[in-house]
Amino acid sequence: MLSKNQIKYIKRLGQKKFRLQEQVFVVEGVKTINELLQSHFELLQLYTTASFNIDAKAENLISENDLNRISFLKTPNKALAIFKMPKSEAIDLEGLVVAIDDVRDPGNLGTIIRLCDWFGIKDLVCSKQTVDCYNPKVLQATMGSITRVNISYIDLDVFLKDIKIPVFGAFMDGENVYATELPKKGILVMGNEANGISKQIEDAVTKRIAIPRFGALQATESLNVATATAILLSEFRRK
Repeated sequence: MLSKNQIKYIKRLGQKKFRLQEQVFVVEGVKTINELLQSHFELLQLYTTASFNIDAKAENLISENDLNRISFLKTPNKALAIFKMPKSEAIDLEGLVVAIDDVRDPGNLGTIIRLCDWFGIKDLVCSKQTVDCYNPKVLQATMGSITRVNISYIDLDVFLKDIKIPVFGAFMDGENVYATELPKKGILVMGNEANGISKQIEDAVTKRIAIPRFGALQATESLNVATATAILLSEFRRK
């Protein structure tokens, strides 16, 4: 049985401030935990209702009731693990990099991380206002892809000002991406769900691109940021 202190500690890891203080994070679900176990991420504790047959010091068999008490999900998925946060690696500017400006929805960020993995994007650069990639909901949405994408949280405007490669920004009034010549090396900036790319970041963009609307009425205001990222990355890779 878990102690009150153990339960309190794990539940506090739902808060960004406490995660950063402890430099650890929670992952739930057998599939995602297995992905992290096979990566460079360091396991600290594993709580399961059935044995994973790994290091006995890290594995703790608990009841379903205890799992319900520490889970951040509506329907707990047999296992919860605590991993150590890895250090971000140097950003590689020799390929395509995705930069995120103030994306707040955990599901959107998790999907974008998964898209980066799918399209072979090694580096994802996030503004400091962007939702924490170790938020339990973000991790759930990545489905393990977080192990294969180098994620950095930095002052995005400072970073972009010193860049010597093309900086592409997604805008409603940009150039039709299907008619745009796209390089193999550059940075693709995606903006906030409601407000798009901020003015400060917009000043660093060297090429404005857009996904054209084909509907007869053209009444839809915009695309979801994760959906737009998928379309744009597909175009960059196709060309």
